[in-house]
Amino acid sequence: MTRLSSRAYTDLLAAIFAIIWVLLAIDPLFRHDWMLENLLVVAFALAFLWWRKSLDLSKTSTTLIFIFLCVHEIGAHYTYSEVPYDKWAEALTGVTITELFGFSRNHFDRMEHFFYGLLLSYPMREAYVRAQMLKGRMTYTIPITITLAFSAAYEIIEWAAAEMVGGDLGAAYLGTQGDVWDAQKDMALATLGAIIAMLITFVINWQSQRDFAREWADSLRVKNHQPLGEDELARRLAG
Repeated sequence: MTRLSSRAYTDLLAAIFAIIWVLLAIDPLFRHDWMLENLLVVAFALAFLWWRKSLDLSKTSTTLIFIFLCVHEIGAHYTYSEVPYDKWAEALTGVTITELFGFSRNHFDRMEHFFYGLLLSYPMREAYVRAQMLKGRMTYTIPITITLAFSAAYEIIEWAAAEMVGGDLGAAYLGTQGDVWDAQKDMALATLGAIIAMLITFVINWQSQRDFAREWADSLRVKNHQPLGEDELARRLAG
């Protein structure tokens, strides 16, 4: 049996996602909210198509991205605060998730933010490693930092979009469900997901990578001893 190359596997997942996207685009609960939720997906898809050949991500990374996008499209179809996971759970087990855990709100949006960090921090790390931009400890800390930064940026974009459209559409898109700390909790969950993903990656590499200790130690050493800051500015002005 012929094994799919990473590029062919990525193309296959892209085709499957396109089918899922079309199916979930049919009769969403709130069409305008669906359109807002998919603006970033379209931007991400275009950027990924532009850079995918140079990135050449592993099957693991493309699978994680695929899962995240599928979960997002479910949230976009129903709007995050209205995803009927309780009905699905009750049909399968006879018990709703809200009853089981004593929830007071729909937590699908919380799960999505957690998945953002858990599923996308590894592809971020891989992209930086492949570009040879980071080594050692930085390959674990930078994805966590980027996850938190992008989460904060998304919350600002979400707030700005909700302010611009206003009304019920703005409220549906914002999806706070009356929680004044919604944005902070979303950012915290995304960061937690990224920390868990990087800890798992760290442990696997620690156990299996022969030169792990040397690379880690080397990443902590200062390699540029040239004066910077005001010294460098003075050198430039003098030159």
